[in-house]
Amino acid sequence: MQGQQRYWPVADVLAYLAGRWRVERSVRDLAGGAEGHFSGVTVFGRLPGGGLLHEEAGDFTWQGVTRPATRTLRFLPGPTPGTADVRFADGRPFHGLDLGSGRYVADHPCSADLYRGEFTVRDAARWRTVWRVGGPAKDLLLTTDYVRED
Repeated sequence: MQGQQRYWPVADVLAYLAGRWRVERSVRDLAGGAEGHFSGVTVFGRLPGGGLLHEEAGDFTWQGVTRPATRTLRFLPGPTPGTADVRFADGRPFHGLDLGSGRYVADHPCSADLYRGEFTVRDAARWRTVWRVGGPAKDLLLTTDYVRED
């Protein structure tokens, strides 16, 4: 069927994500029109005691200036088998993640802003996140494509 999105169900989020992924992210400021781009790698490595350490590194270009950029998250076993509890590096909660249907929507309130993320799995080696950030000071759209490297 043309035009209909198909998702690839993932029975175990942590098993699916483990490994190394090539990352391409576009960032659009919907209010001001500025655009940026991140290109790099994300590694989901095993954590002692269970879960994955998400370490992202690459280059971020914004308004013609390129700088190194990194991000670290923790993907811990979720409340039900096959799901994940995503946390910031310092342990603060970020969002849940359940890709059993191949698609998941998560909300994260941050001060006066709301981050709404849609996670979609295309197949065993490709997935995408689209974060819409809205609030008094932000109006952003971040689209990230992941392609397995290993």
